[in-house]
Amino acid sequence: MTVQVVIRGIGVTEQTYYRWRKEYGGPKLDQVKRLKDLERENSRLKRAVADLTLYALILKEAEKGNF
Repeated sequence: MTVQVVIRGIGVTEQTYYRWRKEYGGPKLDQVKRLKDLERENSRLKRAVADLTLYALILKEAEKGNF
């Protein structure tokens, strides 16, 4: 189907369609880069929390004398 057929079917103008597509059409390049940076940071922080949790459990066991 062409764009004209689709926009006629949903009852909007071609200008409205392109304006919506520009605004909501998908992530921009800078948004994708930011998302990847945040995912990388989140992964790093999860590893840090896991390491600290393991360290705390080891200390608790050593404190009890169960080694």
